[in-house]
Amino acid sequence: MIRKWTIGAGILVLAGAFSLTQVTFTTTGDAAFVVDGAAPRAARGAAAFAAESFGGLSVSALESHAIPWKLITAALALREIREQGSNGMTMEAANRALARFGFLPGATPVNLPEGVTASAEGATPLGITQGTLAPLPGAKVTVANLGCAACHAGVTYDANGLPDPTRAWLGTPNTSLNLEAYVSGLTAAMRSAAEDPSAWIDATQTLFPTMGWRERQTLRWLIIPLVRQRLKAIGNGPPLPFPNGHPGATNGVAALKHAYNLPFLGGGKADAGVVSIPELGDRTWRSALLSDGSYAPPGADRWKPVRKEERLLEQRDDLAAITSFFSVPSMGVDPENAVAYVSAAEDIFAWLDETYRPQPFPATIDTDRAARGARVYAENCAICHGTYRTGSSGPELMEFPNWAGDVGTDPLRAEAFTPALAEAVNSGVYGDRISAKATGIYAAPPLTGLWSSAPYLHNGSVPSVWALLNPAERPKRFAVGGHALDLTLLGIARDGILGDHLPFSEPFLIDTREPGMGNGGHVFGATLNQSDKGALLEFLKQL
Repeated sequence: MIRKWTIGAGILVLAGAFSLTQVTFTTTGDAAFVVDGAAPRAARGAAAFAAESFGGLSVSALESHAIPWKLITAALALREIREQGSNGMTMEAANRALARFGFLPGATPVNLPEGVTASAEGATPLGITQGTLAPLPGAKVTVANLGCAACHAGVTYDANGLPDPTRAWLGTPNTSLNLEAYVSGLTAAMRSAAEDPSAWIDATQTLFPTMGWRERQTLRWLIIPLVRQRLKAIGNGPPLPFPNGHPGATNGVAALKHAYNLPFLGGGKADAGVVSIPELGDRTWRSALLSDGSYAPPGADRWKPVRKEERLLEQRDDLAAITSFFSVPSMGVDPENAVAYVSAAEDIFAWLDETYRPQPFPATIDTDRAARGARVYAENCAICHGTYRTGSSGPELMEFPNWAGDVGTDPLRAEAFTPALAEAVNSGVYGDRISAKATGIYAAPPLTGLWSSAPYLHNGSVPSVWALLNPAERPKRFAVGGHALDLTLLGIARDGILGDHLPFSEPFLIDTREPGMGNGGHVFGATLNQSDKGALLEFLKQL
């Protein structure tokens, strides 16, 4: 039995409208990702990645993850004006609040493939798209929910390691997105705004002057009373019974337990099995998905070594079908509805597999040191993370072992995926598409695009690759969110600040002594001399 959440925890995406000549994935207002009819399937996949709903645009999702977008935007702006000061009720105030949570207002995707165009800039950050619902006959409400790009479109970086939040790279992790702060901030903003419903409605009308009387009345007489009812049910407690993550990390396993009404570790507070949002380069080579390989295609080898010449389209589509299930914990979609979006997931995997490349390293690479580092990598890392061969555009993955095991890292996330949760997935409508298992171990990922995805390990507990290779130097605490990168150490700059850079989102202090955030284990490479470590870092910049 799927259980609804007590308050909207995400935001949503409008499904594509099809014609004979082109596909348009509408986001908000005039904004759209338009796919030319002659473009390959991979182009449609990129547009779907940016703006497909996966069923998150529905009345049932409005009862769980989806939110009344215009009303919420006004609540955030009101709170921003009250707490931070502003020149009045403007969209700029709401965007500042969203940016503080790590969203990217005004960001333009710079790696759309040929055949895809963004027809206009939207009023919502990348990954937050919207549409209109009629929850009751005659009613009208604009709703929003999370899409793929909310978590998997990150900032680009310049040659000094400074982030540019106006230019986003689809497929790079948004390592600043703080879902815990976002949900808590939404709740606080709604709680404050609900004290004066008339002022809340007036602020909404000011931000959205074209809002008609029907939607205004729906918000006043239907949505606001519902919001107040749910806020009363929550009381003064947290909006969610489990930790929802921190910048660049999510807690999808606890969210899935909540959806299936399964018990949490320690009643919820101890269910802190967060996972760092990954770079998606070469992730289609995985034989099982999630950090612990909990999901594999039925009947398939969960840990199957894969060679480039042996890869099959059927295996890729099997993994795509599994990813459509991710919309259940992340967007509040019922599994029965999520199945309808398997083909969209297959389009996305076609894009990831055929044309996607991570953003290139922005600074100079010492090619001689990198060549020596390639040998260091082959001797020390390839057995778990895959074999790369230098091609015309840099190192190319040729063989991936799909290795998994215990490398001494924090065990909480692996323990959080319980046999009961596996049984719930296997016994549902996805049982013929997913073989779920509580593996208790972690899968070694490919390292493609590694340089832009700090922090590291499955839980994001190590700020740089240099610190990973020097375990005694791993800090117990460090800041993440809106941060700059140290392109020499391959990771987050000290305190997230480089020069006069100010973080573009609210920094969060990672404490590796907290449950699930241990930074021990994975000591491979620690015994290398510093010269070899430096060469290895130079090679990893090329991936």
